[in-house]
Amino acid sequence: MHWLFWVVLALFLYTMAAGYIYLRKAAHEREKADRVAFSDSGPGAEERSIWDAVVFYGPILAIKTERVGFLDRFTRYGPVLRAYATLGVVMVAIISVGIAAMLFLSVGLTFVFRPEPTGIYAPQNIFLIPGINEYVPSTLAVWFAFILTVVIHEWGHGILCRVENIAVRSMGALIAVIPIGFFVEPDEQELEKVQGMPKIRMFGAGITNNIVLGAICFVALVLLFGMVVPTGSPVIAGVYKNYSAWDAGIPIPSVITAVDSVPVASRDDVSAILNATRPGDRVTLTLKSDGEARDYTLVLSEWPAELGRRGSGFMGISYYDGALVKESVRQSLSFPGLVRFLTIPFDPGAAGQALRVLAFETPETRFYEEPFFGFWGLVHTLFWCAWININVGIFNALPMVPLDGGYILKEGVERLFSRWGISKYAVPVVSLVSSLMIVMLVALVSLPYLLHI
Repeated sequence: MHWLFWVVLALFLYTMAAGYIYLRKAAHEREKADRVAFSDSGPGAEERSIWDAVVFYGPILAIKTERVGFLDRFTRYGPVLRAYATLGVVMVAIISVGIAAMLFLSVGLTFVFRPEPTGIYAPQNIFLIPGINEYVPSTLAVWFAFILTVVIHEWGHGILCRVENIAVRSMGALIAVIPIGFFVEPDEQELEKVQGMPKIRMFGAGITNNIVLGAICFVALVLLFGMVVPTGSPVIAGVYKNYSAWDAGIPIPSVITAVDSVPVASRDDVSAILNATRPGDRVTLTLKSDGEARDYTLVLSEWPAELGRRGSGFMGISYYDGALVKESVRQSLSFPGLVRFLTIPFDPGAAGQALRVLAFETPETRFYEEPFFGFWGLVHTLFWCAWININVGIFNALPMVPLDGGYILKEGVERLFSRWGISKYAVPVVSLVSSLMIVMLVALVSLPYLLHI
């Protein structure tokens, strides 16, 4: 069904559930007020129930608690955490400048290449919502990574609040906010009194946690994938259109087990047999696909010029090279490798498709020997923990209020302009930068539609 149906259904179910909870909470409040009215012990005497933890911010349902004393335990590590957060601020500043520059470049390229309003430009793919965004599946690995990302982000703010002596009033979860979120609520009065680096460190802590955790998961993913053993069998990964394999209806993917009834165990075995053939010859491939073996007869073609003319016959197939995929993953520990990693879910190219085995349940996982049970589940979990954390961290670093990067910009500009004696220009400058970022984001989403009207 269309993604919009599921959005409407989810909103309807949320509205019904939130309405029921709202009525139950209102009834609980009335009962509590009646008990207090006939009691001498005062309003704070009775025990709190689950309904006391339920609050509404407009239509948004939240579950929150004021029991946040555990955050004080981190104050003993204050010097280490301040150093960590300070390094994080430097990293966030670099990312903020870089992502803003990339945003301007992306808008310029949109005018040049005029992409169609499909794929990553489709409206449901704007937000990182599992199951709605067509590139982010609704799987256990994705939901685990999604929730972990939000929790680790908010904990960063909460811990640095206490390290910087800012009281935390409450923390909790927002229900049905893309579709769940977590929050830490600092004491606003104490937060206003804090200025400079303590405040900047607090705002940057969430982004720092996301980037650091994402990097750790990314490295762990690369190291873990190094344990897998690719099969040596000749695996057909694709066929050339209008060539022999295409005409014979070769299934993708499949494994060649015999050529003209001669068993083969590797691509070299297949090549040795085909080297003795000529265009026009017939060969029978025995292929194993979905657990079943079946014969396919091919009339061999001539080799296409772009692949180099040869005298032997051409089947028109491409092999799945698990060893090459493994080497590509190993080489990902570089800046180009990281960029390629971040594009895997929506990269239609051959390299991107080959690396989808890291993120999705693909047929190609059958062509590796797993080092232990649950290997692919762990690989997919590490991928999404890395991918979502890094992307959320990068997005939040945008110098745009109300994102963390915007608040860091605001605090930095206010302190700098105060030192120069031009404080009155701080708010206009921050507002201008934030407005530019908003215009760029809206342009990226709307231009593919406007340019094709």
